[in-house]
Amino acid sequence: MKVVILAGGLGTRLSEETEIKPKPMVEIGGRPILWHIMKHYEQFGCNEFYVALGYKGDVIKSFFLNYYRLNGSMALNLATGDVMGYEHPAEPWMVHLIDTGLETQTGGRIRRLRPHLEGGTFMVTYGDGVGCVDIGKLLEHHRRCGKIATVTAVRPPARFGGLVFNDALDHVTAFSEKPQTGEGWINGGFQVYEPAVFDYLQGDECVLESHVLERLAADGQLAAYRHEGFWQCMDTLRDLRLLESLWQKGNAPWKTWQAA
Repeated sequence: MKVVILAGGLGTRLSEETEIKPKPMVEIGGRPILWHIMKHYEQFGCNEFYVALGYKGDVIKSFFLNYYRLNGSMALNLATGDVMGYEHPAEPWMVHLIDTGLETQTGGRIRRLRPHLEGGTFMVTYGDGVGCVDIGKLLEHHRRCGKIATVTAVRPPARFGGLVFNDALDHVTAFSEKPQTGEGWINGGFQVYEPAVFDYLQGDECVLESHVLERLAADGQLAAYRHEGFWQCMDTLRDLRLLESLWQKGNAPWKTWQAA
């Protein structure tokens, strides 16, 4: 199962950190939040990632280019410059780092990945949110509903795309970007798509949330997987401090893997 991570935004509301790096590279416990997201997917057998780059994408490229060599122990012969690695523990990931444009919107970034994703079902999430979402159950729910798309619904303050359910079927009857009122369920990322979604993606200016998910809901092609557990985006410095505090206290609910 291929996983797309949207990692190209400007992250303006976290400007204290994002002036020098893209938001997915802001660290929690000494590791970029992007790494935390990928580690979570790994626990469910998802090891192939397409990272959609934009703002400061070179920082993300540098991280992964150096990842293998800088992990583990090494020996250096200072006289010759030779480098010998003793061990290089690294995750079994295939990481595709794809430039999708500086100004491209979320839907446009997925559209640019079409040649890599048309072969079957794929997943999409944002590069700034963590949670203990059961990816296996999410995928089962998606297949059971038989829709083009499934989003994971979570219940933090209503700052993102709001979802209205047909309670009997878990089908979404309406999608509203950043509502002020509603039932409290919002789009938390961790999405699943069928290739038919590309029929809804038009141009770099296409916004996934308002242009695509709203249309999918109107067409009866959007389902939702309700996640009652932990989920948290890293939208502001306050969010970052919360996530860092949870990690330092050994109480990070999104940490679904064993320490190395």
